[in-house]
Amino acid sequence: PPPPPPPPPPAPSAFVHPGGLHTDADFARMRTKIAENASPWVIGWNALQFSGHSSLNSDMWPHALTVVIRGGDGQNFGTMIKDMQRAYQLALRWKVSQDNAYADRAVAFLDAWSSTMTTLTGNADRYLAAGIYGYQWANTVELLRSYPGWSPEGLARFQKLLLEVFYPLSHRFLEEHNGANITNYWANWDLCNINAIMAIGICCDRRDLYNEAISYYKNGRGNGAAAHNVYAIHPGHLGQWQESGRDQGHATLGMSLCGALCEMAWSQGDDLYGYWNNRLLSAAEYVAASNLADAGGVYPTLPFFRYANRQGVFTGVSPAGRPHLRQCWELLYNHYVNRKGLSAPYTTAMAAKLRPEQRGTGDDPGMGTLTFSLPPIAQGAAPSGLTAYLVNGQVLLSWWGSAYATAYEVQRAPAASGPFTTLTTVGEERTHTDTPGAGTWHYRIVAVTPTGRLTGAEVRSVATAPQLRLHLPLNEGNGTTATDQSGNALHGRLVGGTSWGAGRTAGSSAVALDGASGHVALPTGIMKDMADFTVAVWVYRQSASAGNARVFDIGSSDIAYLALLANTSTLRFASTGTTYFGEENVTSSVALGTGRWVHLAVTRRGNTVTLFVDGQATGTLADAPFAPHQLGATTQNWLGRAQYGADPYFAGRMQDFRLYSGALTSVQITALAQ
Repeated sequence: PPPPPPPPPPAPSAFVHPGGLHTDADFARMRTKIAENASPWVIGWNALQFSGHSSLNSDMWPHALTVVIRGGDGQNFGTMIKDMQRAYQLALRWKVSQDNAYADRAVAFLDAWSSTMTTLTGNADRYLAAGIYGYQWANTVELLRSYPGWSPEGLARFQKLLLEVFYPLSHRFLEEHNGANITNYWANWDLCNINAIMAIGICCDRRDLYNEAISYYKNGRGNGAAAHNVYAIHPGHLGQWQESGRDQGHATLGMSLCGALCEMAWSQGDDLYGYWNNRLLSAAEYVAASNLADAGGVYPTLPFFRYANRQGVFTGVSPAGRPHLRQCWELLYNHYVNRKGLSAPYTTAMAAKLRPEQRGTGDDPGMGTLTFSLPPIAQGAAPSGLTAYLVNGQVLLSWWGSAYATAYEVQRAPAASGPFTTLTTVGEERTHTDTPGAGTWHYRIVAVTPTGRLTGAEVRSVATAPQLRLHLPLNEGNGTTATDQSGNALHGRLVGGTSWGAGRTAGSSAVALDGASGHVALPTGIMKDMADFTVAVWVYRQSASAGNARVFDIGSSDIAYLALLANTSTLRFASTGTTYFGEENVTSSVALGTGRWVHLAVTRRGNTVTLFVDGQATGTLADAPFAPHQLGATTQNWLGRAQYGADPYFAGRMQDFRLYSGALTSVQITALAQ
């Protein structure tokens, strides 16, 4: 008999409404705090009342346009910005005061625009307009959708405008990036369009759009995705923002957009704020520090990795536009400090500097002191997010601190269960480099607060000598499994045109790759906690006709990876976070030959990367700061295949692939080669 039909898919979960930047619980809090004359809500409420955009003056009426143009001749988008801001602030004032006169005036703006506007156009800047204004319009609709005085037809008409005019542009930009190289457009271009797609998805009850936005933020190729908008994490969890080398106006715009995205997701029960160890907070601290001078007008010196993309090469934090005091910091401060109990000293200082936040410039909604302020958390969180990397024989520790901590104790033990000994006490830098003796050591962090000590739940273990993390002999002789002999069960898979051929010694087997589709797939995240490392493998190259074939390629896409490339006449190791524009290259003085077995190895110790051929160092780069852990838990880890789809597969055989945490010495490499 035929199989029974599959069960129907589960109905999509309903959205919270209003559930964009603000929820009904937020407005209940605002009303309560204003009635109590509590600060800072009262000063935030006053900022809204006197902003000039939330009044019922008779001259405050819509100026709707049929065609809105941003970029090129005939620009007129400023008219829409003013009406958009007025509608949003009138809606806020209604939700707080519950005076329907403000809702009626806000509805007048929405109805005028939805019944008049048909087109959003211009040069490439039209994509900025679709994103920045699309997400703000959608949030205003969210606030008013429950107002009995707004007709169902009016709501449906504005939803149609969002779906048919704004969303297609935002979707197309993330798909095509206006036909440009993927690194050409800065992070804010992606982020504003991700925001629009998420906000429109919520506003229009389109779960597919909402999921599209979250998926791009987590997995997208463009600079707005989380893996690329924070280029590198420096000690103390300082996240170098993708536009920090450009100027501070755009760097702070990234904070505004990324914060809004995370808050909208939070309203729907999804935590993007905490994604990838609070990646956004690392950026917020970095960008806030970039715009906070001391009493003498001196800005802090921040770590900066060389950044190269389609726009050029950047070597430091840009002073352009500094300080840029964008009205966007209350949201970030209140989530991470007052909601989660974390320490965020630079974000805290920036929010205090701008309090109360006023209306935004058009790129931001503003009014965050009123809308995002939360009561202080009763007790700070315990230290969290502890990372520990072996760097040049030392252990580099970083962690997230506690909201009320006065200091942090760094503790070490010979076993995960203790006993732990305090090594040192540090302040808000939240980083320490330890130089222990040989062995495996275990670390934890304790926060010292006015009311007691809080011990972090994480214990991180680090071996100061290289440890074999993954060992694939690649000599099974049959089947499609490459068995890991390290004891860590990190088994590989033979994929595509793979077979078994003669190994290095008589009677042994080696995996054979056909140069067309054959490769070995390695497990996800094999280098996610590594700074120093060693990769070693035996290779038999069939021919040198295909350049840029990969011996190995570790990454998640063609944007960020580390790879060993065998060209026709050269052998090269490359690591990057911005495609080929940003590659840190080590070129061997000896090429990979053909028709014989060759032992290849790459080591990283500190910032020095060395390439070995048959046990001999053949190339080195002493300034290569982009460590594997910056790539995160990579998903496309391959032997014989490239991240770039147009590059050739490797043709030949491989044996004895090894990955170590830590750098082997030249003597140890020579021993492997023998």
